[in-house]
Amino acid sequence: MSAMAEMIARYTAPGRIDAIYLRPERRLDPVLVSSAEIIDTGLDGDHGRAGKRAVTLIQAEHIPAIRALSQNPIVDPGILRRNIVVSGINLAALRNRQVKIGSAIVEFTVPCHPCSRMEELLGHGGYSAMRGHGGFCAGVITGGAIAVGDVITPLEP
Repeated sequence: MSAMAEMIARYTAPGRIDAIYLRPERRLDPVLVSSAEIIDTGLDGDHGRAGKRAVTLIQAEHIPAIRALSQNPIVDPGILRRNIVVSGINLAALRNRQVKIGSAIVEFTVPCHPCSRMEELLGHGGYSAMRGHGGFCAGVITGGAIAVGDVITPLEP
C-alpha cells in the first residue's frame, strides 16, 4: 500500500449515529426513529431503493454550515431528507469503502446531492447552501440492525 493510500485509509476515531429518519413515501415528512433495520433496499419502512443509493447519510458537523449558508436560523436535520445523521467521522473520507454501522455493512458510493426541494424547505438559496454538504449515499452489503448511538467503523480496505 502506498503512503498516500495508507493516509487516506486512516481515521481518528469511529463515528456514531446521532439520528435515524424514515421517509415512508415521497414528499412525506421524514419520521425520526431510535432504531431501524437495514435491508437490501435501504432502511425497512423507507421508500428508498436498492443499489448504490439505498441509504443516505449526512454529517451533523455540516448542519451548522447549511444553516449559515441558507441564512435559516433553524435547520432540523429531518428536513434535509437523509436517513442517517452521523458525527465524529468524515463521510467524504469513506467514499468507496465498506463501513460497519450497527450490525450492518454498507459501502459508501457517491455524494448525495441536494434535490430541488431544498429551495422549498430551506428557502431561497437552500439548494446552493447544501451543495458540498449533502452527505453520501451507500449501498447495502449486509443488512442488520442500527440504532442511535451505534458506532460507525470503516472496515480495512
